[in-house]
Amino acid sequence: MDQNEALSGAASAQGEQSNNQTMESLLESESLSVELPQTGEIRKGMIASIGPNQILVSIGAKSEGVIAGRELEQLTEEERAELQVGQEVNVFVVNPEDQNGNVVLSFKRAQEQMSWENVEKMIADETVIDTKIIGFNKGGLIAAVGNLRGFIPSSQISAGRRAQSSGDTPEQRWQKMVGQPISVRIIEVDRERHRLILSERATSTESPASMKDRVISELEEGQSYTGRVTSLADFGAFVNVNGADGLVHLSELSWDHIAHPKEILEVGQEVQVKVINVDRDKKRIGLSLRALQDDPWKNRMSNFSVGQLVEGVITRLTKFGAFARLEGDIEGLIHISELSENRVEHPKEVLKEGETKTLRIIRIDSDQHRIGLSLRKVDSAAFADKDFKLLTQGFSEQDDEPEAGSEETKE
Repeated sequence: MDQNEALSGAASAQGEQSNNQTMESLLESESLSVELPQTGEIRKGMIASIGPNQILVSIGAKSEGVIAGRELEQLTEEERAELQVGQEVNVFVVNPEDQNGNVVLSFKRAQEQMSWENVEKMIADETVIDTKIIGFNKGGLIAAVGNLRGFIPSSQISAGRRAQSSGDTPEQRWQKMVGQPISVRIIEVDRERHRLILSERATSTESPASMKDRVISELEEGQSYTGRVTSLADFGAFVNVNGADGLVHLSELSWDHIAHPKEILEVGQEVQVKVINVDRDKKRIGLSLRALQDDPWKNRMSNFSVGQLVEGVITRLTKFGAFARLEGDIEGLIHISELSENRVEHPKEVLKEGETKTLRIIRIDSDQHRIGLSLRKVDSAAFADKDFKLLTQGFSEQDDEPEAGSEETKE
């Protein structure tokens, strides 16, 4: 071999070694450019294919990641229907390489992790979240925050909402609120313990006074509302309606005589009340329980009419007249001017307490629960026609009754 051949062979060998080094360098740099997925990492990927048993997602690794088995089963039918090939999605790396060499991914875990990151940002920013109540337990309410469930302790529920809750069981207190909208702020986040605590009270900057102003402006007279008894007094009961207290006066508790509200109410009890008066200047709300009850007086009065003759027992004598008790424990007044055709200085001149008298009804005031009676008009010619009709009607009813021993009375 001459010198030229030796130099040529050396150059060829050197060139081949250089090419090999270049290829290795390219392969090494390409390998470094692919960041291998790590457990717990969230990556953006693109759906490569959707099958009945698996979904393949390209995440920039050497091979596509797979969502299958339990991870796939956790998706609802609606969520699966929304997925499309070519769609960009966030996925959670469950396992960078399983026994089959696959990268195992999860949609649900990615959503959950991103939700926790989101709520951690919300608590720092003091964000107010508009959501809805999705459940409850014995301690309070549960609301949705993204894909997470947050707990609202009863102490963190607004006064207005708590005023609507009553009962001995969580179902009685909270069930009716499920589905209602609610605004909350996050007050505690513990990702490791999956603990998310919310507060409705923290969203409100309303003072009790401004809240009452708002409620008063919203209440409508004549409408009924659900409230909760907050306190009892000798003169009535205070009931909280939508966050503001209104008064149910003693006379508005019941149609029956009530000496004290504690006879029929207790603090914390839920009641239906009717708004009978709203004084916006004095900031007073007048409520009534009895306005939502059937008036027993009107039911008892259904047997009476103006002009009718009735039997009454004289119960009291006063300077202005006498009171008489009719059938059904209804009391009417015989004004002194209706005692006699002659002038009477005092009812005791013509009546005695305890005696029974035939009287005529001359006035019925249903709103005031008052009956006007007359003794002097019992034989009045003005009512002769009415008396005659009632008399003949009475005889007719007697004629219609079967005689004792007749065929109609026999079995």
